[in-house]
Amino acid sequence: MQSEKEYKPMAVSKGNQIDMLNGNPTRAMFAFALPLIATGMLQQSFNSVDIAVAGRFAGHGALAAVGCNGPVIGLIINLFLGLAIGVNVVIATYIGQRNPERVRRTVGAAMILSVICGIFMLAVALTVAEPIHRLLGTPEEVMDQAVAYLRIMALGMPFMIVYNFGAAVLRSIGDTKRPFYILVTTGIINVGLNFFFVIGMGMGVEGVAWGTVISTVINAVAIVVILLYHGGDVTLYPALLRPFRHETARICRIGIPAGIQTTVFAFSNVFILSAINSFGAIAAAGSAAAINFEFYTYFVISAFAQTATAFTGQNFGAQQIGRIRIIMRKSLKMALIATAILASIILWQHRLFLSIFTTDAGVQDFGAIRVCVVLGTQIIACYYECAGGVMRGMGHSMTPAVITIAGTCLLRLLWVGFVPYQGNFGALMSVYPISWILTDIMMWIAMRRIVRHLPAWHSKPDHAD
Repeated sequence: MQSEKEYKPMAVSKGNQIDMLNGNPTRAMFAFALPLIATGMLQQSFNSVDIAVAGRFAGHGALAAVGCNGPVIGLIINLFLGLAIGVNVVIATYIGQRNPERVRRTVGAAMILSVICGIFMLAVALTVAEPIHRLLGTPEEVMDQAVAYLRIMALGMPFMIVYNFGAAVLRSIGDTKRPFYILVTTGIINVGLNFFFVIGMGMGVEGVAWGTVISTVINAVAIVVILLYHGGDVTLYPALLRPFRHETARICRIGIPAGIQTTVFAFSNVFILSAINSFGAIAAAGSAAAINFEFYTYFVISAFAQTATAFTGQNFGAQQIGRIRIIMRKSLKMALIATAILASIILWQHRLFLSIFTTDAGVQDFGAIRVCVVLGTQIIACYYECAGGVMRGMGHSMTPAVITIAGTCLLRLLWVGFVPYQGNFGALMSVYPISWILTDIMMWIAMRRIVRHLPAWHSKPDHAD
């Protein structure tokens, strides 16, 4: 391991680093986003295997138990995962400013912060496991399985946070490949463990949870090893594993609003889950199956939003404002095209895809309603995600957080509380496209106000378009 004194800025290999500051950004953005898309889809595929194994080999009760925990786990971890966005933006900005000293201090502060957050999150998850399922009205026939699954999954949450913070560090230099390679390896291990524990050992939902926890531990170890020995410009120095006040404050200033946004977003989904549960275990199972496909398209949208954040962060640090406008337009265009293609394929054969998770006709009927209403309109979310990514890259993290909370989260809470959807599952699901449209409108207005104060926004950088 190299010592702190041997540090040389911009030492990472060109094979892993992407130049975000020069030339036409189209190819660089696609090269950055493609591993993120593959990572998200691969990770979701392995998560889908968890659900499919539970549903196929442990019954629709196990499927509902695992599915009920998705929004709950998201509610617990999203605040801390939002901090990873702050890590990405702060390091990318310092790289754009050519400030290697701040880069390495931020890496150390980020990783020690991830450990602190992970331990806190473990304690919270173990404490609220049963009360939160009682509060949500999880069907009684799957209550014990749902609580057991959440308690086991809690053990892997600290390692999940460490991995995500480490991956955010690597993304700040354009390295999205190595986190992808890690997930390929551990995902295969996870699938093997699922079959071993559930089919071989007859462990049901507990087996699915333990397989995920073990693979998450491996993820964390692998990402830390990369940062210690092969991180180049973002090498992790043990001597710098300290919560530096300035760097930690900057991470929190950008990351906490993003975390609050995703936490409130998850809370709104948990609130909707309580409404879904009112339709019974079959509806909960159908929704759990269908939501897998929404995750696939969301990861496509999110990949281009993260691309916009990273590229904007470096270019904002380098004061290349005109180039950010090109980044915004290209990230949105790529997100729209990719999402439309993927959603069309899934909608075309949605019954076939749902049969992967369950053969129960009633479960498939509820799943089909969710797929058609939600996935069929998810392309609407592309604008507010990409615009929000650009705003965060420029340091405006609170603005997209407030807009998303108001447009997406509060509307969903009001919808569940006051709209008469009882007995109509499609009416309940229609809150998703309506909330996306409202959020798009508000985000467009906010974006116009922000760029109005940037005179260089409309300047055309050399070789950028």
